[in-house]
Amino acid sequence: MAATAAVSGAKRKLRAELKQRLATLSAEERRRQSRLLTQKVIAHSKYQKSKRISIFLSMQDEIETEEIIKDIFQQGKTCFIPRYQFQSNHMDMVKLASPDEISSLPKTSWNIHQPGEDDVREEALSTGGLDLILMPGLGFDNHGNRLGRGRGYYDTYLQRYLQLQGTKPYTIALAFKEQLCHHVPVGEHDVRVDEVLYEDPTAL
Repeated sequence: MAATAAVSGAKRKLRAELKQRLATLSAEERRRQSRLLTQKVIAHSKYQKSKRISIFLSMQDEIETEEIIKDIFQQGKTCFIPRYQFQSNHMDMVKLASPDEISSLPKTSWNIHQPGEDDVREEALSTGGLDLILMPGLGFDNHGNRLGRGRGYYDTYLQRYLQLQGTKPYTIALAFKEQLCHHVPVGEHDVRVDEVLYEDPTAL
C-alpha cells in the first residue's frame, strides 16, 4: 500500500513539472515539432502497414494530429478517435467519417471535440479491432513508460482490448522532446507503449 502511495505522489510531482515545462513552449515551437512528428508517423513502417488506426484529437499542450488525420483518410485507412466517459475511466474508439467533421463535433469540458454519447458510431473493438494506436500522454521515458493525466483511460482500454482480443495493437506515443523524462514512475496497471516518437537531437 505504501508503495502505491509513493508512486502516486511521484506521479503527481512529475505531472506538475511536465505541465510547467509544456507551458513554456511557444505556439511556433509546438507547430515545428508537430510538423516533424507528422512526417515521422507518415514515414513509419507500422503506420504504412496499418489499415485501422486510432488517433487522439489534440489538446493545446499535445502534438497536433490534424495533418496525420488528413493523411489517414488520403491513404484510404480507417480512422478511430477516443470517446471518453467523464464519469468513469471508460473510453471507446469510435469511427470518424472524415477530417471535416471534427470541427462540428461537440466539445467536452476538456475542450476536445468528441462524438456525443447518443451519437451511434462504429466502435473499433467490436468490429475488427485496431492495427495501431497513436497515443497522447504527459511524460515518457526511453523504456516506453508513460505518464498520463491520471484518469487511466488508455491503460484501462488496452487491458480491456487484451482481454477481448487476446492481443493488443501496436502503440506509438507522440511527444514533444520536452516530455521525455529519465524515469517515469509506474504502478501495476500502467501499460507500456511500444514506441515513443519525438524529435531526437542526436539524430539531427
